[in-house]
Amino acid sequence: MNATLTRYLTGITTTGTPHLGNYVGAIRPTVQASRRPGTQNFYFLADYHALIKCDEPARIQRSTLEIAACWLAAGLDPEHVYFYRQSDIPEIPELTWFLTCVTGKGLLNRAHAYKAQVDKNNAAGVDPDADVTAGLFMYPVLMAADIILFNAHKVPVGRDQVQHLEMARDMASSFNHLYGEHFTLPEAQIDEAVATLPGLDGRKMSKSYDNVIALFGPREQVRRQIFSIVTDSRAPGEPKEVEGSALFQIYQAFADAGETQALRKAYAQGIAWSDAKQLLFERIDREIAPMRERYDALVNNPAELEKILKAGAEKARAIATPFLGRLRHAVGLRNLADQPQAAGKGKAKAALPSFKQYREADGRHYFKLVDAGGALLLQSSGFASPQDAGRAVARLKQEGLAALGGAAALAEGVSEDQARAALAQLASG
Repeated sequence: MNATLTRYLTGITTTGTPHLGNYVGAIRPTVQASRRPGTQNFYFLADYHALIKCDEPARIQRSTLEIAACWLAAGLDPEHVYFYRQSDIPEIPELTWFLTCVTGKGLLNRAHAYKAQVDKNNAAGVDPDADVTAGLFMYPVLMAADIILFNAHKVPVGRDQVQHLEMARDMASSFNHLYGEHFTLPEAQIDEAVATLPGLDGRKMSKSYDNVIALFGPREQVRRQIFSIVTDSRAPGEPKEVEGSALFQIYQAFADAGETQALRKAYAQGIAWSDAKQLLFERIDREIAPMRERYDALVNNPAELEKILKAGAEKARAIATPFLGRLRHAVGLRNLADQPQAAGKGKAKAALPSFKQYREADGRHYFKLVDAGGALLLQSSGFASPQDAGRAVARLKQEGLAALGGAAALAEGVSEDQARAALAQLASG
């Protein structure tokens, strides 16, 4: 993988049919972003994630088909990006298990989706873990594996998803501290310019509210939905407010500055709601209609979509498979014949003392210094983050035991001379 390129990664869960809000908030901006120079882009259909939310196999299959077709119809070029189905990458669930083994339960206890279900259960007076599957609880680990398997630098997310990126960084840091620097720490990219569309009733457009406008539905269906947008009772000729108008906000997401200003002026002059809705329908149709033919062709040719996704998975696995092989070696899942002594190059290098960093069940980060045989020399107190623990280790390496303070203490029966000797060995080794 070219280290000079900035790697972006985006996924969409395959549990529904994309609507206009999905297009404006996710599909259109990611297609535009895929064309930026100096970037490497990964787009995936999150069908493993779908299993957490949906137990209808036919719905997941249909949603995967429709979302893949939407992305391609909107202009995503599979030749220039990594476009794949999550379940076609077996390295993702294997990495999920590796991360599970370095992730504290305390971290997962704080995940928003899990906490929301527990709060709901507590409010209803039922068992706090009612309807909480292990899948829901482990969801952040799977999401972290999606991201760090490809060492993504940037992940476009909404503000409500920032926690997932923070947790992915935490897991990557924990693995790096234990097994060496393997993972890039991803960063959330929040694009404030990306619109969140209101639905027909003024709330956020969402299938759960049944207030959506179809993306590639038949033209007449889209027109009917637009004409059902809730408006106030002001008659033709009465000035209308753009502030809080769902119709105006949807129009603004498609129109350029001049068109937006023209509708703003028409509102002030008392445009009839029916005329404003017709303008909105025509503006949306102008952008969407050219894509609809491509979408229909793809949806009606699932074999072609399957071929594209399989090719994308093969390209993605060309990165994932060798990388996962290095991770397997790092954690000790190795060929038993692959020993340093078997290489015929003389004696293996003598083992050295080492620092080990880890997270405990209390959610805090710790380090310890062990000698070449693994015996404990120093044990730290808890730190709020792996970075804080790492800085304390760096000070000990640079300044010796004088840097201890209250950050760590000698293990029982260990003298300061033993600890100093171990630090000196590290410095010279």
